[in-house]
Amino acid sequence: MSIQSLPPVSSLIIDCDPGVDDAVALMLAFAAPELELLAVTTVGGNVPAHTTQRNARILRQIAGREDVPVHGGAERPLKRPPAGAGEFHGPEGLGDLEPFEPTGIIGDGPAVNAIVDLVMKRPAGSTAIAVLGPMTNLALAMKRERRLAEHLGPVVVMGGARSEGGNITASAEFNIWADPDAAAVVLGSGCEVIAFSLDVTHQVRATEERIRAVEKIKTPSAKTVASMLRFSQRIERRIVGWPTPDWGAPLHDPCPVAWLIQPALFELRPCRIEVETVSDLTRGHTAVEFRVDPTTARHRWAVAADAQGVFDLIVDKLKAPE
Repeated sequence: MSIQSLPPVSSLIIDCDPGVDDAVALMLAFAAPELELLAVTTVGGNVPAHTTQRNARILRQIAGREDVPVHGGAERPLKRPPAGAGEFHGPEGLGDLEPFEPTGIIGDGPAVNAIVDLVMKRPAGSTAIAVLGPMTNLALAMKRERRLAEHLGPVVVMGGARSEGGNITASAEFNIWADPDAAAVVLGSGCEVIAFSLDVTHQVRATEERIRAVEKIKTPSAKTVASMLRFSQRIERRIVGWPTPDWGAPLHDPCPVAWLIQPALFELRPCRIEVETVSDLTRGHTAVEFRVDPTTARHRWAVAADAQGVFDLIVDKLKAPE
């Protein structure tokens, strides 16, 4: 597997729609000292926007990271009715975790303002954004500040599908399908995009052995991650079905965060990505063209992952400091 060098970024914003796999991604990011996490912004996606914002604050409180502001964001896609995926995340978005009203405050100002302000006041290229849900907030931020795309560091996206096919339609993955118009804005903006699609996240599966390794850690964050993995294991087996007993549910949203921490875990290929926004039949389809000049390509597509390495990273970061 080829080694990918870490982009020259010093700061990170996570834009997400928690969501059980978003929860694992956030717990990984909260526990990683390598990441200067500036803010978490939330969007309607897996569950409605008011719920994703509350869920992010719940997870922040469990992780003991009240220093990280959480900003609520877009309630609906740019042009379409809101979608949801509660069947895979539970009605409250956090699987079996009993929700509660978190004590931490909401960040000052909406997500779009926070993204623009945090990125534009830092050196160009120094702030990455990991988009783990629909790209609505980032698209709106780009519409508000036309210089944002050229000022951003890499935009690290969980979304899309090519060889694996879709998980919401035959060819579309949920995050892109939920707001394809926003994805088209981001992908057409000229910023650097690294896409972690179903092609690679389906390689990273929470097997029984890997879940048990997390369950051995007794920190609050690890217990929360283990709960999310157990919920996904049960739901995936019931709804999707498994070809073998030791198959395991795929781990989607933690992959972009894992790459930011340890890029050698993934192999990327330069490409051009376009999104279908017109056809109802292929709405959200990601057309990925690898026949590009690698020296000028602005998009990269993850094609392979060290699955055990990803889980080893999660276990390592969730352990209590010695």
